[in-house]
Amino acid sequence: MRGIKETWKRVHQKPLLDYLVIRICVFVLTALGIVMVMSSSMTWSIIEGSNVWGTARRQAILVFLGLVAFWLALKIRPRTIRKLSGWGLLIAIILLILVLIPGIGTGKAEVGSQSWIVLGPLRLQPSEFAKVALAIWGASHLADRNPRFSGDSDLRPWVTFCVGAFAVIALIFAEHDVGMALNVALMVGLLLFFAGIPTLAVAVFFGLGLLLVIIAGMGDGFRSHRISVYLDALFGHFEDTQGAAFQSYQGFLSLADGSAGGVGLGQSRAKWFYLPEAKNDFIFAVIGEELGLWGGALVICLFLILGIYGLRTALRAANQFQSLMAATITAGVVSQAFINIGYVIGLLPVTGIQLPMISAGGTSAIITLGSMGILANIARHEPEAVSAMQSYGRPTFDLLLFIPEPEAEAKEPAPPAAPSGSVKYRPHSYQRR
Repeated sequence: MRGIKETWKRVHQKPLLDYLVIRICVFVLTALGIVMVMSSSMTWSIIEGSNVWGTARRQAILVFLGLVAFWLALKIRPRTIRKLSGWGLLIAIILLILVLIPGIGTGKAEVGSQSWIVLGPLRLQPSEFAKVALAIWGASHLADRNPRFSGDSDLRPWVTFCVGAFAVIALIFAEHDVGMALNVALMVGLLLFFAGIPTLAVAVFFGLGLLLVIIAGMGDGFRSHRISVYLDALFGHFEDTQGAAFQSYQGFLSLADGSAGGVGLGQSRAKWFYLPEAKNDFIFAVIGEELGLWGGALVICLFLILGIYGLRTALRAANQFQSLMAATITAGVVSQAFINIGYVIGLLPVTGIQLPMISAGGTSAIITLGSMGILANIARHEPEAVSAMQSYGRPTFDLLLFIPEPEAEAKEPAPPAAPSGSVKYRPHSYQRR
């Protein structure tokens, strides 16, 4: 046992470990996503007027573009990302406004939310871009700010961030995409937590969010039906398996059919028009059916590992901007993944958000992989990683893809002095005090 602990400790002292693990998780999840989209979309591709490989081919092209975005994100200096963060948020808000204009935005007739802008063969989902843009801008805006409010504290950065975050969430909510609005609100709350504001303030923020969810669920329409279906599933029975509970019930049947070993890759019965959105929101049910418990556990473990090493990257980052950006991007992607998995297995109400890097989607694959490239970029800019590459050279991956050697980040200005009698603020610490 002592030898295992020493080996584990020695492995985790390697300077480029975070960079390696993040890349492995992202590439394995992406490859698994292409395979499962190919398997789950065959029948639906035909009914939509394409050939059997139509959706899979389109997804492969989008994933390729996403990997290009991943590569480009690795080449950009973090300080350049910080300089462009304000423009990114401005573009995101403009797109969120455009998608609400009839004739430009689309999707309300098909799925109940006006969330897409069609650009030729591409369907741009502004809310996906806005989530990443808000995370980067928020990290830039709140970095090196004293979160311990007192009489002489400057509250303007915090107020500005909250106004910007509220604007983004409100515009997404106006699209009737409540699931994405709640996911962005969760990311905002986690960003504030990582930035170090008092726990009570974070608790109030999440309390208000929960209250809004309850109010939305008490209304008429499909949202109240989703809440009732969730409660039925939670207690082990469905009242309306041919109506409101049809999708959740079919997802449960798929998982049950898969058992431990699965029915085999490509052998899903649910994809034969039984399970709606088999290639999108409920693709985890197809994974459970075809690959069984072990396949589902693999996906969960990969997202857990991505979350652990993403947060580890945040703790080891060169400065607080990179720390906040890494932590928020990690939390945004991993929380979305577990919300999706949670509602497929009945632990959460159905929200309609996709499983990152696995579900078929328009530009969400490009944006998600681009954000993972930013996370990997922060990992390769850890001070220990920079020192190792300067001493021993870049890893083979970087050499093959012409990714330049990272530069050591300039020392940040000292944070504002803490008022007398208060706890000293440490920009790299996210521990509650």
